[in-house]
Amino acid sequence: MNIDDRDIVTSIRAQLAERIGQDRTEVWFGSTTHICVEADALVVSVANQFYQDWLRTNFRHDLEAAALGACGRALVPQFRIAPELAQNQQAHGVSPPAPPDCNPGKKNCAAKLHLAEATQGNHPATKVGRRWAQLEQFVVGTANCLVHKAAHMFAECPGTYSPLFIYGPTGTGKTHLLEGICRAFRQSHPRAGVVLLSAEQFTSSFLEALHGSGMPSFRRKYRDLELLAIDDVQFFNNKRATLVELQHTIDTLLRSGKQLLFASDRSPSSLKGFEPDLIGRLSGGMVCRVDPADYATRLGILRQWATKLGIELDGEVELYIASHFTNQARELIGALKKLQAASLAHERPITLAFADEVLSELIDHHGAVVKLSDIEKAVCEVLGIHGDTLQSSNKAKTTCYPRMLAMWLARKHTRAGLSEIGSYFGRRSHSTVISAQKKIEASMGQSASAKVPGALTLEETIRRVESRLRAS
Repeated sequence: MNIDDRDIVTSIRAQLAERIGQDRTEVWFGSTTHICVEADALVVSVANQFYQDWLRTNFRHDLEAAALGACGRALVPQFRIAPELAQNQQAHGVSPPAPPDCNPGKKNCAAKLHLAEATQGNHPATKVGRRWAQLEQFVVGTANCLVHKAAHMFAECPGTYSPLFIYGPTGTGKTHLLEGICRAFRQSHPRAGVVLLSAEQFTSSFLEALHGSGMPSFRRKYRDLELLAIDDVQFFNNKRATLVELQHTIDTLLRSGKQLLFASDRSPSSLKGFEPDLIGRLSGGMVCRVDPADYATRLGILRQWATKLGIELDGEVELYIASHFTNQARELIGALKKLQAASLAHERPITLAFADEVLSELIDHHGAVVKLSDIEKAVCEVLGIHGDTLQSSNKAKTTCYPRMLAMWLARKHTRAGLSEIGSYFGRRSHSTVISAQKKIEASMGQSASAKVPGALTLEETIRRVESRLRAS
């Protein structure tokens, strides 16, 4: 190893210490572990299979991040057994912190070590520095009440639903539910084997075992569990070898009465490249869809995060954010954090005017350019009214309420000024547009069941109109 390589390895060890702590770095990457850089690989040599399985399972992602931080490029960790290091291990008297009843000679020792590490909140699928989310922190609304109840039953009453398959669009809380279920299950079954990982991680682990570390170790790791949870199942699309292995893993766990939990952005029947037999297994327990949060749920998420960030919001600002960021919870949180940062930077209180000033750019770039005529057409189609109704002088309730809704949507989705919006929708004044905006937001804030002409709720009407706008 030349001087430059030694400097890189020293920097990698320093990065590791920052990520996992100095004590754990000394135990697992001290004199009993040799690290070197070979081309685009970070080679980690250890004394035996026991160490190899442990480091690969628990520190692979930390090694990747440390290497990237140290040398500015990605290095792929490779794990090797170097018997000569065993003498070094004995000389230093170092042994891994094994959990109770774990004997390094037993077949399932690596899996038990893996689970012990996961119990401490350091599972490789868990982001560094945070623990799994809790089901109690999941904000429940009409769009997700069924899946939330199923999640509780799955965690509290093993065997009720397995597999449980959760699907829905990005940003609807699927990963939160998976983490919450795994956390609750582990709390009620502290000695049970629980693993949560993404489909990409499962695939990488499988390919690594297939081409190097060996399939027996891989299969012990995932088939000796009480609960296996896999996120982003759609990633398996057309990965035939991985899908075959996944099916055998599912079969083994189901025959043993173990629990399976999956999440995807689409239903089992919509998964491409999956054989019918595997789709049948994924659908064999309970399949639950989680939809984008409705207004009341978005308001709950917003208030939860405002409390967490120590931000005080008045009702008008809450209404403004919850009604303008409707696609994902992440958008709400991002808007709230930007508002907090701007308030601190400019030393200004968070008022409605300040929120509109700070967040207008996010709202303007929320999607494709929308014209007033697009708003008019979408509202008329959803409510089943004539195309020129909203521009007429008709003051009947069946016309006024849709017109107010169209004005509110125009403020949200277009850059048109108040006067331009008022002029377009029946030559109204800018004050009429302001009044319409306040009335719609007040209706949303007072009740989720506020009605518009027809059988739809206000929230459902807005959702359908916005769906048409996105599709156009």
